Amino acid sequence: MALLKLKPACKDYIWGGHRLKEEYNKEYDGDVLAETWELSCHPDGPSVITNGAYAGKTLAEYIQEQGRSVLGKKCEKFKDFPILIKLIDAKDNLSIQVHPDNEYALKNEGQYGKTEMWYVVDCEEGAFLYYGFSREVSREEFEERIRNNTLTEVLNAVPVKKGDVFFIEAGTIHAIGKNILIAEIQQNSNVTYRVYDYGRKDKSGKTRELHIGKALDVTRRGPAALQEPCAPHIARCDYFTVDRIRVGTEDGAGAGQEETAEKSGVKQGRATADSFVSILVLDGEGQVRCGGEAVSFRKGDSIFLSAGSGDYVIEGTCEALVTTAGKKENIRVGIDLGGTFVKISLVSEANELLAFRQIPTRAERPYQEVIRDIAVTVRALFEKSDHDLSECIGIGAGVPGTIDRKHGVVLYSNNIKWKNIPFAAELRNYMDVPIQIANDADCAALGEAKAGAGRKYKNLVMLTLGTGVGGGIVMDGRIFDGTLTGGSELGHMVICEDGEQCTCGRKGCLEAYVSATALVRDTKRAMDRDEKSSLWRLCGGEKEKVTAETVFTAAAGGDGAAQAVVDSYMKRLTTGIVNIVNIFRPEAVLLGGGVSNQGTALTDRLNRSIGKYCFAGKIAEVPRVMTTELKNDAGMIGAANLL
Repeated sequence: MALLKLKPACKDYIWGGHRLKEEYNKEYDGDVLAETWELSCHPDGPSVITNGAYAGKTLAEYIQEQGRSVLGKKCEKFKDFPILIKLIDAKDNLSIQVHPDNEYALKNEGQYGKTEMWYVVDCEEGAFLYYGFSREVSREEFEERIRNNTLTEVLNAVPVKKGDVFFIEAGTIHAIGKNILIAEIQQNSNVTYRVYDYGRKDKSGKTRELHIGKALDVTRRGPAALQEPCAPHIARCDYFTVDRIRVGTEDGAGAGQEETAEKSGVKQGRATADSFVSILVLDGEGQVRCGGEAVSFRKGDSIFLSAGSGDYVIEGTCEALVTTAGKKENIRVGIDLGGTFVKISLVSEANELLAFRQIPTRAERPYQEVIRDIAVTVRALFEKSDHDLSECIGIGAGVPGTIDRKHGVVLYSNNIKWKNIPFAAELRNYMDVPIQIANDADCAALGEAKAGAGRKYKNLVMLTLGTGVGGGIVMDGRIFDGTLTGGSELGHMVICEDGEQCTCGRKGCLEAYVSATALVRDTKRAMDRDEKSSLWRLCGGEKEKVTAETVFTAAAGGDGAAQAVVDSYMKRLTTGIVNIVNIFRPEAVLLGGGVSNQGTALTDRLNRSIGKYCFAGKIAEVPRVMTTELKNDAGMIGAANLL
């Protein structure tokens, strides 16, 4: 591990001021100090280590001696150190400029392009900057306005205030205005194409070089694209992720997801094997402790922790930007809460299960204890994985029963005997992230739609043929649960008036005919009517051992009693599916649960029959009936996709 304090490289560009020397404690002999390169391995201005065994060496020399593992796994894809962090004091307007992307810069400059972000540390009233065009312009108009000095007329002038954040992708025309102090996190590049410089002259009396031809090649000639939401971070891209922290300050409290306010004066963090950690102190003083080492800091200081250094603590009163390499994954937690077990997974952006753990539900306990165990397990999954809790963008949970999704409340669940349980609010006591809950069958349907058998479709219906019949409807890629609390209950449509008794209290529901429970019931009745049926042999003479597989196996073997049971079952299931298709017109119907294990023996027959009975027949499109793919993982993946 390493806990390094860095001294920056200093730059005296003509537009700079004095604040970095006077207010940010920068050691510099010149009159003008425009920029300090606080974290840099760039040959044009490397940072120098000031403490410990490597004092006096550049950060680049430290990395060369220790090996690239100190940068972390997320830097393996980069040939060079990926980022450069600066403080910029703009006493005067900077030139209007643009940066190329990697492809253009590598081809024409022999180094990478530049994507960057600005954090406004301070500014005077009325300060503004240029950020993209105010409208679309043609290449010809762009060039003409550069030539006749009217370019600023079509630029987007944005007033700024302290704390503003701007993400400037390569190709975006921009300029920092006067009287603004900025922290800049950027790709490790020094390629800039200047297109307008207000006619200024440098120290030798010469006008500074413009790069009009190259700028015309690389500039996006329209309004700047907004960065995608990346809370709780303030900026994130392939090269860096930036968080703003405030420690021991009142004004950070309640500031929103993009900040972490630690009134206690202590902020904990972790330098994982994935990335180094850079801490740029914008205000305040204190110390950073890590692995038995401690480094003091004050306003303007820059601190570097090597990847894998482990837990660190920031103590004192300060505001800082914490930067790591590359894009952190948007990890979601998916929870499938059942009557016997709770299944919990960390789910990636690609809907892969990164870590999994199953714990007993023990629902007879107070609900607070169940939810506390879930929170403890979630934290343990992060601690034992290669991922940090800060990467968690939220928690989704599938819970059996009637759910008030808007308020995160389990209104009633017969499986776990819960009533009016404030699930989301209780879990938020342990995990301060967005939390969404939904019915478990809905979550399973959403999981299959996002990553399973239904991933090609935006609109589908899923039936779970298990102990009961669960149903989930996905429309336009989202769970459809209507406008009233409770969601859909497809298993409780009546298909036979005054028919078999259902667990809901009504008679003739779909569940009373096509659940695995109903199939076993009808099989046992058939066995009572036909003592010579092969069903007896398949279950060893014990009716209690009958399963859905028993009756399908016997029917496939030619047993008449079993075939009659299967025929009746398929007729009822077809009726239910046809009703669903006539109402919702989905692109696909998915079957899950124990009965669905019969696979094509089930779906081939259904696909042959539903086209005959759906309204308009084959004149209209008839959805495909398929079995699910994700099995026990569907609920967790679907729950994660509630976010």
